[in-house]
Amino acid sequence: MVQHYGDGTNTQQLSPPRQFSDDRIIAQREAADRAASERPVERTSVQEPVAAAPGVAEPGVGAPEEERRATHRANVKTSTAAEVDPAYRGFKSGSAFFGWLIAVGLTVLITGIVVAIAAAVDYAVTFDRSTFDDHAGTIAIATAAVVIVMLAIACYNGGYVAGRLARFDGARQGFGVWAIGLVIVLIVIGLGALADSQYDLVNRLDLPSVPIAHNLLVSGGVIAAGALLVVTLLAAVVGGKAGQRYHHRIDNSWD
Repeated sequence: MVQHYGDGTNTQQLSPPRQFSDDRIIAQREAADRAASERPVERTSVQEPVAAAPGVAEPGVGAPEEERRATHRANVKTSTAAEVDPAYRGFKSGSAFFGWLIAVGLTVLITGIVVAIAAAVDYAVTFDRSTFDDHAGTIAIATAAVVIVMLAIACYNGGYVAGRLARFDGARQGFGVWAIGLVIVLIVIGLGALADSQYDLVNRLDLPSVPIAHNLLVSGGVIAAGALLVVTLLAAVVGGKAGQRYHHRIDNSWD
């Protein structure tokens, strides 16, 4: 029997390890590329602008001013008379009082101007007593008209200030200015009557005599007083509405 002896080494050959990672990654990339190339491409159509027909304005061109206003104003809203809290509406005594102060100050200023003009006219033109007596009625009417105009201007400006301060209900603020002025005048007249009853102040004054009949003087004074009350009241109310209109313009500019 013949025996074969080996060198004791293991002659079994080991197969090389498989390249799983690289081959698989390459295959996946190729499959993804093929899928992407075979996928249909969606094309979006670009719509060309269509020219407007003759006589039809393009959007934003020639549009009213309200449509071209900045968009940041769209959500801005101011308080209107319908939405404001009723506590802020109605007559405001503070606004009326300051309006009355303006009216008083303006009355003093206008009176000073009128007196200066009258003094200049008297200096330039000499009037004797006979001329004054002959035109006493005309002078009285002109004086009453000047006084009414002066007080009307003062009440208008006082009402304007009150309406501007209060913002709402300008007519009521103007009426308040007129009412405060009327109350103050009545108080002064009452104090004057009380002082005259005790100290006889009227008889102590050396007042010039007016060559007008007593009945005409009384009737003319009543008419002048009534005209003064009506004209100043209207002036104060109109001034209050004018002061309120300033805030209305602001509210309308933000609509």
